[in-house]
Amino acid sequence: MSRIPEEELEFRFFRAGGPGGQNVNKVSTAVQMRFDVKNSPSLTEPVKARLMKLAGSRLTLDGVIVISAVRFRTQERNKADAIERLEALVAEASIKPVYRVPTRPTRASKERRLKAKSSRSSIKSGRGKASLD
Repeated sequence: MSRIPEEELEFRFFRAGGPGGQNVNKVSTAVQMRFDVKNSPSLTEPVKARLMKLAGSRLTLDGVIVISAVRFRTQERNKADAIERLEALVAEASIKPVYRVPTRPTRASKERRLKAKSSRSSIKSGRGKASLD
């Protein structure tokens, strides 16, 4: 799998919410990464289509994947986390799905199934109340 060039990625940094004391109030550690899938020259068309389907709610109407990373306390680690998550998505999208070729049951398998059904039916029919005949 080829790595996505960093020129195709756009980063925005902002202050993360949640616990963290003064660090949260002062430092812009959270990262929002944007990757334009539709106009990316580094991906093939089938991979782009699968990637856009996999992205789900992270995909905008313009064909841009938006990934937010706020897990870590440093900008560098959040940036690396966002890149890693995008690369995992691309790796998953680059695997071509294997389609199942539908087959028909053989005559012998049909006969075995019907024989098993009839034997089961005879077992069950013998379970009723005994008749006086």
